[in-house]
Amino acid sequence: MDVEKFDIAVVGGGMVGLSLALGLAGAGVRVALVERGLLTDMAVADYDGRGSAIAAGSQRILDGIGLWAALADEAEPILGIRVADGGSPLHLHYDHREIGDGPLGWIVENAVIRRALAAAAAESGVAVFDGAELDKAEFGAETATLDLAGGRRISARLIVAADGQNSPMRDAAGIDAARWRYKQTGIVCAVGHEVPHQGIAHEHFLPAGPFAILPMTRNRSSIVWTERNDLAPDLLALDDRAFADELRSRFGGFLGEVTVAPQRWSYPLSVVHARRYIAPRLALAGDAAHAIHPIAGQGFNIGLRDVAALAEVIIDTLRLGLDPGSLTTLERYEKWRKPDNMMMIAVTDSLNRLFSNDIAPLRHARDAGLAAVNRARPLKRVFMRHAMGLVGNLPRLTRGERL
Repeated sequence: MDVEKFDIAVVGGGMVGLSLALGLAGAGVRVALVERGLLTDMAVADYDGRGSAIAAGSQRILDGIGLWAALADEAEPILGIRVADGGSPLHLHYDHREIGDGPLGWIVENAVIRRALAAAAAESGVAVFDGAELDKAEFGAETATLDLAGGRRISARLIVAADGQNSPMRDAAGIDAARWRYKQTGIVCAVGHEVPHQGIAHEHFLPAGPFAILPMTRNRSSIVWTERNDLAPDLLALDDRAFADELRSRFGGFLGEVTVAPQRWSYPLSVVHARRYIAPRLALAGDAAHAIHPIAGQGFNIGLRDVAALAEVIIDTLRLGLDPGSLTTLERYEKWRKPDNMMMIAVTDSLNRLFSNDIAPLRHARDAGLAAVNRARPLKRVFMRHAMGLVGNLPRLTRGERL
């Protein structure tokens, strides 16, 4: 069997996997992308209402890999974030003007991101193996090999698993993952509304969990609604009018008349965190390494930070003529990314547990805490920079520099 040889093979053509492949290829690395779906399907994906929050640091990463220009016209700037505990008048408000001239971030439809990634991959130096089922992976002393259904074989000095939170590649390498499920379901949809959202993202903490209203282009918002597992099926079964009524009962009428898009999605909420991010000739990235609660909209952002850090480690190693798949090389990536991801898991989990209840003493303490942070401008600016992904040991892409 003929073997096609590459420096790096990325398994998983989602938003994280494709971003990494594009970043590496743009720096001259020989990259293969293996994806069981078809990139042509991604290239014609229609609007479906789902969106991702792109923090300011993540925007720099996407710009650095050459993708942001294709997203900018469909990206809605986040000019403020308003956090409230139920119907309490006390709240926390982040205003972009308190920290600079630029937005805190952007909301971009996932379909737009996927279309841009698919188009960029078609024009890049990435060798795309899509519609490809993976039969077997072997990790040797100097290379790893991937056997694809149909008889094709790929070898690479490093395999990157970006194949989701139930990663087959992670399992094949024998890497265990800690996981727990919340008694919550995430409901995602999009709405149109008569009152402009003014670029303000809203996070309402309700007893069942957070309810987020995220501004999108053309006077629409993406809804990320956390609900109890026992209630979610009944809510999803409602007709559009009744569903819209339930939405309004949770965030009021400040956006005027609301029209719900026909598509709705739901998924069980859980946390997954790999015990290791690396193994011989293998690195995990994105949800394969960590999946978190959507409470702060940081899932794609920490995946992009994996991309920026791993791409930098790989490229620096190759430029020195060293082995990008050695454990010595990969340990730098793991030590760089694991503490940040663990902290994000802890923060999102703690916030969800703290706010997803209606215990009176806790509710009063929460409200007082939100109001106190809102008044403490220096502390609030620190929190804002964290949310923007501009704090810590930043990779070159996050600093706005070239790989």
